Amino acid sequence: MAVSGVWKSARELVRSVAVGSIRAYLGFALRTTRWTFRIDPQSYLYLTSQEGRTAVVAFWHEALPLTPALWWWAERQNPAVNLRVLVSRNSDGRVIADVVAPWRICSIAGSSNTRGKSKGGAAAMLRMRASLRHGCLVAITPDGPCGPRRQTRPGAEALARLVGRPVIPIGASCRAIRLKSWDKMFFPLPFGRGVFVSGAPLWPSSDSHDPAQNLQIHMNSLMEQAQVEQDCATTGHVVLRPRVICPSYLWKGVGTLLAPVLPLYLRWRQSKGKEVAGRVREKMGFATIPRPPGKLLWFHAASVGETLSILPLVQACLRQNAHINVLVTTGTVTASTIVAQRFAHERVVHQFMPLDVPRWCQRFLDHWAPQVAVFTESELWPTVLGACHARSLPVVLVNGRMSASSFRLWQHMPGVARRMLAPFAWVSARTEEDAQRLRSLGALSQLPPGDLKTAAPPLPVDAQILADLRAVIGGRPVFVAASTHAGEEEVIARAAQSVRQTYPDLLTILVPRHPERGADIAARLNSAPRRAQNALPTDQDAFWVCDTLGELGLFFRLGDCTFIGNSLPVCPGGGHNPFEPARLGCALATGPQVHNFEEAYHALHACVQVVHDERSLATWVVRMLSSPQERVLLEQQAQAMATVNATLPDDLAHGILALIW
Repeated sequence: MAVSGVWKSARELVRSVAVGSIRAYLGFALRTTRWTFRIDPQSYLYLTSQEGRTAVVAFWHEALPLTPALWWWAERQNPAVNLRVLVSRNSDGRVIADVVAPWRICSIAGSSNTRGKSKGGAAAMLRMRASLRHGCLVAITPDGPCGPRRQTRPGAEALARLVGRPVIPIGASCRAIRLKSWDKMFFPLPFGRGVFVSGAPLWPSSDSHDPAQNLQIHMNSLMEQAQVEQDCATTGHVVLRPRVICPSYLWKGVGTLLAPVLPLYLRWRQSKGKEVAGRVREKMGFATIPRPPGKLLWFHAASVGETLSILPLVQACLRQNAHINVLVTTGTVTASTIVAQRFAHERVVHQFMPLDVPRWCQRFLDHWAPQVAVFTESELWPTVLGACHARSLPVVLVNGRMSASSFRLWQHMPGVARRMLAPFAWVSARTEEDAQRLRSLGALSQLPPGDLKTAAPPLPVDAQILADLRAVIGGRPVFVAASTHAGEEEVIARAAQSVRQTYPDLLTILVPRHPERGADIAARLNSAPRRAQNALPTDQDAFWVCDTLGELGLFFRLGDCTFIGNSLPVCPGGGHNPFEPARLGCALATGPQVHNFEEAYHALHACVQVVHDERSLATWVVRMLSSPQERVLLEQQAQAMATVNATLPDDLAHGILALIW
């Protein structure tokens, strides 16, 4: 009896020493590791128990020794956070529970029943359900306690469904030795680097064919993402291997090295009229106006097309929330002019987007400190997005576009793409094809696709100017060639001359995409009158060069039929947005090169004529002028197709405003 008591005391002493030693080493290794936390903005609210939110936190069993670092981070964000972790009832599980208990991480004992043997799974489920309902986070290893490795069992998803809470998938990696256990568990080493990555909240859905499999895919993707990022920062494990140069780090390094000469480049662009005098420093992150007080939404659109597409979205945000302000950034001078003309609102300010240089991006974000960042189409810049993610700034992508060529390029840099896209609060792709490409690159949280360019309001017009010009033109037939590029004007001019054999009084309005080309175009058309010089066409003028910005709504309304440029084989091609003239009821033609707006033209294919040269263009113009009934029918069809997404801006605005906190 006495021997048994001594033996029991000795075992307890050994166990106590072992637990204390493990806790001391693990705490030392984790606290001396330099951690990076890539937390999804929506998951942040749950991991830090903001406003009492709770969730099921899922990580693989191999990452179990690393998770106290995540809890310490969560406690710094919210000291009131309460944590429960599910561990098995066997001796290993009890050791884990004792190791983490002083760190205010309480354990719930139990695991799934196997081979008819009860392991406390039902009782543990009841305790976890009660914990979640009383404001605690519950952590689960879906492949524990004994595998198979990285294969989920239904417990986490079943618990989430039972209490109506989301599952937050977690990936982690650090400088460590891998143990020769079934799960290849991390044994962290001190003074290294580590990464935690969270996915977006996964809500249990009865529509999902296999929710456990879905969770498994997300968790494996996050583990890979954490491993790639940790490899970019340091040589991870003790096993020696070639150091991986992370492309995004290389990009940042190139930006930093070029920073001293980039101001000279910007001044050169200014001398060419491609930058606005007095605002060049905005592209280095220096603000030229004060930040408005209160909550601020930041919208970025590169050029004219993207800027026009977000107009209804900005208007919807301002309409739904009367207390927010909006910062709109653009990359080009022409887009800034559009903002000044179309975004005139007391709560909207404009700046130029800084170049993707680390210090310039940080300077920009320090000054403006937005609550949400909204990027448009394919504006994916690694440095500025990385700076946003590092600040836990919610970032969304609207009208997300991923062309086939861009997709192939990003596939060569999958780690960079994942680090940029996975932390997005959500992505709204332009089309289902874009959504699939973005998803495969790492954009896991997506809203239903929809093209904002089909939801924009009709281009504006000054009614008095329109009436005056109609009086000047009189009853002449009018052919409009809009957004033309170099090389196309000659083809259009030859086609117009051919049409004039049938309609001698035809007036052709040429609207170059880049107004600075207006003088050269007019000179090649026998000194045609130019809108930029306030010159109006006379009865003897066959051409009128309209080299101004922001007046397409006027010219589209004047035309009987419209050709959309940047689409003929004589120029690089890609097309321009056909929804703008279609929304105004224009009969449309385009060249064959429309790959930048392939989906838009596909939607309008029944009412858009494809022409290849001056002969086919002239034939189409004559047909439109000769067959008014056919023309009106095509105009009505195009207008109906171009206005199908009227509610999209309000839906996206609701999702954006929900991220303000």
